[in-house]
Amino acid sequence: MRSWMKTTAGLMLAATLVLTGCGSKPAQEGAAGGDKPAAEKPAGGKKAEGFKVGMVTDIGGVNDKSFNQSAWEGLKKVEADTGASVKYLQSKSDADFIPNLNQYVKDKYNLTWGIGFLMGDAVKTVATQNPDAKLAIIDNVVEAPNVESVTFAEHEGAYLVGVVAGLTTKTNNIGFVGGLDIPVIKRFEAGFREGVKAVNPNAKLTINYTGAFDKPDLGKAAAATIFNDGADIVFHAAGATGNGVFNEAKDRVKSGKKVWVIGVDKDQSLEFGDDVTLTSMIKRVDQAVIRVTTDLVDGKFQGGKQVTLGLKDDGVGLPETSKKNVSADVLKKVEEYKAKIVSGEIKVPEK
Repeated sequence: MRSWMKTTAGLMLAATLVLTGCGSKPAQEGAAGGDKPAAEKPAGGKKAEGFKVGMVTDIGGVNDKSFNQSAWEGLKKVEADTGASVKYLQSKSDADFIPNLNQYVKDKYNLTWGIGFLMGDAVKTVATQNPDAKLAIIDNVVEAPNVESVTFAEHEGAYLVGVVAGLTTKTNNIGFVGGLDIPVIKRFEAGFREGVKAVNPNAKLTINYTGAFDKPDLGKAAAATIFNDGADIVFHAAGATGNGVFNEAKDRVKSGKKVWVIGVDKDQSLEFGDDVTLTSMIKRVDQAVIRVTTDLVDGKFQGGKQVTLGLKDDGVGLPETSKKNVSADVLKKVEEYKAKIVSGEIKVPEK
């Protein structure tokens, strides 16, 4: 399951920190284009010249400051390194999933990505109807011989930021803001809850699901409710909705109230600043996208396979910037708990 990850684990953290800081400007949204199949073995120039790779976002959008953006940054890195042509289509609603996927498939793209759990049924439908096409998905498992699925052990990484929150809180009052109530977000919630409980069983944890990944105003309102109740740290797993959690925290810090947000998917201190970002639970979506896409270019696409990336694969974790706001003693505890999870001594629940 993790053979390709083992060869890159040593490089993943550094690559991720570089990529998450890039802030790549997305390609223009629009038609996928192209009326001829891309060559399977391009000749001359960079090794993937002639390859075409398309990415379909979920409703969070490519600028969600979260996993869609991370996936796009991964594809842009592939483009720079290999010469492959990469484009994205942004989904405004779930009704766009199948048409967007089909646009790339019909235009003979070498690989079509579906980003996010919500894309599962659409990817399955398109893959079944187009058995010669190659597709890949993040955050869901699609059982089809022409689809490669990549998921993450979010609960393991969330456990570690739960340890940070439990040991850092001054009020013993902590919050979690989720997007949609779906399995991937429940893994975040479960891991965070267990991490807090392990180090601070007396802490109060308030859970608030907004029901959306693309509504910053709902995230702001949810965070306001939790902070008003006395919480001083909120962890979000809500995509672009989580941007509103940061906005609420910034407003409070400006008024002299010290509160923290724990980011998700990317090192969100790079976007929202060290004044409000305690740490982030990184999912290395960019590295997963890079690896699978590069495997395709090299003729090693693993259709029908599922890969799950956790702490032992360096697929989830905390960024180096955590040192800015998390004490050395707390980070030492984080490492102790990480070792116990990797060894199997601690089994983190998924729900």
